[in-house]
Amino acid sequence: MTGHYWISASLSHQRDRLRAGLETHSPIVVVDAHRRLRGPYTAAGELLRLVAPRALRRNPELAARHYIELQESTPELTPLVPPIVRVLEQNAKAPGEASRYPARLHSLRVAHGLVDFLLAALPDGDGNPRTLVVENVQHADVTDREFLSAALRRIPAELLTLVVCTDTDALVDPPGMLSVSLPAELTAHTTRIFLPAHGTGPQQGSAGPQDAPKAAARYVEGDCVDDDPELIAAYGALAPEERTALHDRRAEDLAARAEAEPSLALGALPYHLLHGSDPGGAGLEALRRAQARCKYLGFYHIAAEMGDDGRHRVDFAERPDLWWTFTRETGVCLAAAGRPEESAAVQEQARTETTTPMHHMSLAYETGMLYARHFPPELRDEHRARAWVNQAIAISDLLPDPKERAFYSVFNRNGLALVEVRAGRTDEALRLLDEGMARLDRELGIGERTWHRVGLRYNRAQVNGMSGRLEEALADYAGIIDADSDFADHHFNRGSILRKLGRIEEAIADYERALALEPPFPEAYYNRGDARLELGDAEGALADFDRTLELEPDHLEAQLARAGLLADLGDAGAALESADTGLRQDPEHAHLLCLRGRLLSEAGRAAEAREALAAALRSEPKLAEAWAVRAELAYTDGDLTAALADFDRAVELGDRPEFRFNRGVVHEAAGRFSEAVADFDAVLAVTDDADARAHKESCLRAADRTHA
Repeated sequence: MTGHYWISASLSHQRDRLRAGLETHSPIVVVDAHRRLRGPYTAAGELLRLVAPRALRRNPELAARHYIELQESTPELTPLVPPIVRVLEQNAKAPGEASRYPARLHSLRVAHGLVDFLLAALPDGDGNPRTLVVENVQHADVTDREFLSAALRRIPAELLTLVVCTDTDALVDPPGMLSVSLPAELTAHTTRIFLPAHGTGPQQGSAGPQDAPKAAARYVEGDCVDDDPELIAAYGALAPEERTALHDRRAEDLAARAEAEPSLALGALPYHLLHGSDPGGAGLEALRRAQARCKYLGFYHIAAEMGDDGRHRVDFAERPDLWWTFTRETGVCLAAAGRPEESAAVQEQARTETTTPMHHMSLAYETGMLYARHFPPELRDEHRARAWVNQAIAISDLLPDPKERAFYSVFNRNGLALVEVRAGRTDEALRLLDEGMARLDRELGIGERTWHRVGLRYNRAQVNGMSGRLEEALADYAGIIDADSDFADHHFNRGSILRKLGRIEEAIADYERALALEPPFPEAYYNRGDARLELGDAEGALADFDRTLELEPDHLEAQLARAGLLADLGDAGAALESADTGLRQDPEHAHLLCLRGRLLSEAGRAAEAREALAAALRSEPKLAEAWAVRAELAYTDGDLTAALADFDRAVELGDRPEFRFNRGVVHEAAGRFSEAVADFDAVLAVTDDADARAHKESCLRAADRTHA
């Protein structure tokens, strides 16, 4: 057997025995994915610390191309790549003030960037691993799951064979909205080798009774991730003070390394401090810092996990500020991770603990946002969202400090503007945003809360764009980018406005800037491909659609655009294959069915074409293109009555020149020359089409002969 592998057995030493019999390439590297070790990207980071320094020396251009994903996943590599610039934070008056937080899908883009890096770095690197064994994947963070999912699908086993190792429990996806499913990717791209739990045989212990203290020490020095039953038993048999001393010693060692290896501060270091002699002091502070860092980078699942651990370790009555920090951040991160129901439960529990007005203001705002944007569509509720945000506004308007009152009043009304947008009241949303911007300018000093001023203008740009005020949106984005030039979303969104205004070259430039500021970004590739197509750059468009689907195989619009472009380029076989790939994901996708019908019709497979077109019209009865293709089939069969009826419906639904031209041809064939001339005139009114002119003249001559 060749390819990637998935090994499942109860204990790691059993998985090692199973792995020994595989056909894998040397050299072999074994990494541990347990998130307790280094938090996010524990496994990916261990691989990159091995591969990246040599690759960056050999190919310096990789540093500029992958600087974001390398240092966000593996902070030890930061000195080797250009720094990430956040202009708003550099200019902020309050040190450490975050200007914005990444989108939920940012970590998946980082994962794809790491795969791109490895695809470039591994082929010509002497001494690089050819087999990567990843242990304890059942304990991996979501970030490593995303990395492994992308790597299994995109990295050929001939370049790097992946051996993913788990225990025998069912590997399930994390809660919340999924970016990608590791169990599904493992099923699709690996050969599985499974040793049932009841067939494990005798355990191979590593320490006898006389070695128990050493065994316990080994367990702690391994950061308590080893599954050897005798090590675990030796650790459990220690007196509490002995365990505490071992954790203190390990924390001291890790702290000495953490400056050079910052990722330790996101995993093992806080773990040992929480189990050492000062869990409520050094331990909770280390956990708070780790959570803040993970939230800042958009690693929301592990940030929520850290926050939940912290809030359950802190008594509100004794340490209300720390309790609030963990509680608030847990709720926010759960919502950002696509887990709004859990966020709502945390917020409801918090309301029963605190009577602090600022706490209730924040909780009311966040609950309002759950109902406005985070809950699934069936649970969103404009009225509840408005009620909660109004409560936040009422509290903020009573704050005693005038600057705090101004900021939070505007902040909460910004949330109300989102509710108004969701309710379709864009004018009211714009009024709230305009008033908020004016109030901050009036009541706060220059440079204060700049990030929020930019955020208000960004929201106004989005509302202007969605309500058709394109020039106003463009002016807003210009001001936003002046203040916050290094955020990919600003350029991406401005590119979309420029496209609507017909400024295609400028739109492409903005999409390219967005791609330079963010790890692989499928939507930016897709939009650039669409824009390139408008300029007639078929080769560039096809490359962008291919890249979109490489990153996001389920991107149906890219699949449709690719199939349509291939059809237009005359590659009917590849076009049909692309359409069928999309239909396997969504069998009722009307536009893909219509394209399939068109391709089958052109291939002479009329019965299959009719079946596809019938399915398209069942899914979307007002799809003009499907009526037009069906009309062409009827015309080919000689059924002019059916062809005219279908072309009439197509023109009624979408009055396009090509529909008019084809209907004119049918009218001409049926001897209805005046109706044909009317259709050809409609075509000539919008395009100087030589065929339409020739058909018109032919119809006029035929009409004259008829009346002669």
